[in-house]
Amino acid sequence: MEKEKIKALYFDKIAEINNYNKAYYDQDNPIISDYKYDRLKIEILNLEKKYKFLKSKLSPTKTVGYKVSDKFKKIKHKIPMLSLSNAFSENDIVDFLKKVRNFLKINNDYKMDIIAEPKVDGISASLYYFNGQLKLGLSRGDGITGEDITLNLKTIRNIPVRLKSSIFPENIEIRGEVYISKKDFKNISNKFANPRNAAGGTLRQKDPLETKKIPLQFIAYGLGFVKEKLFKTQSEYLEQLNNWGFKVSQYVNVFTNIKDIMKNYIELENKRSEIEYDVDGIVYKINDLNFQKRLGYISNSPRWAIAHK
Repeated sequence: MEKEKIKALYFDKIAEINNYNKAYYDQDNPIISDYKYDRLKIEILNLEKKYKFLKSKLSPTKTVGYKVSDKFKKIKHKIPMLSLSNAFSENDIVDFLKKVRNFLKINNDYKMDIIAEPKVDGISASLYYFNGQLKLGLSRGDGITGEDITLNLKTIRNIPVRLKSSIFPENIEIRGEVYISKKDFKNISNKFANPRNAAGGTLRQKDPLETKKIPLQFIAYGLGFVKEKLFKTQSEYLEQLNNWGFKVSQYVNVFTNIKDIMKNYIELENKRSEIEYDVDGIVYKINDLNFQKRLGYISNSPRWAIAHK
């Protein structure tokens, strides 16, 4: 294929995926299935790997989410809210774990804990607590800058305005997903295409009283900025979130081998209809937070986590 034709194909795909990003992140109205979106993303990544001259600041390898809306005040995240690399097969998971071990210089004899958490299909949000009090809430935005949606987030009943335990860091940023349960979605207006669309449209209302009318929920799972850590692993952090009054997933497990990881994936797939919220796969994280820190990030995703679709 001629170089100019390759470039034209590449930039057509970049324009296409950014059109989908605008609909998904800015308009809360997805116009393509997750499967087709992921396949398009893979096509772009494969083109970039094969043809090193292909580069774009709008590539999914360089961006997260979509540009921040003008409806809300813009605030920069203390730590970027990045996306996750995807895995679609057992081989992809094996490759991910191999890269982690190589980076950390850990041999195969060491039993490394991998924590598996359902990937909630909702709207990402970040909550900043100062001395135990909720002071700021941001959307993901473009991953670097978020929208100040504090007042809207405060209408969500299961988000603690104050952390329940007396033991907490002076400053901490707690990340999670805003969603509408399948049951509640059936009881609200049918103007929304699906629960994620309903959560996104409701959360980004200018009037918090409008947001309050819809039964949004929040499930916590992520750690952003923290002044001092009271935990050494992701599983310990989830326990602490529960103690502070947050809802956390009941479908979390820790594994040390690929056989159990894949068995759990199949079991969760079979339980999808039982789970109260929509699930878009499983997220695997290195459980040890010190390992996570050492692994760090590549471009727009962490080295220590991957989403199994």
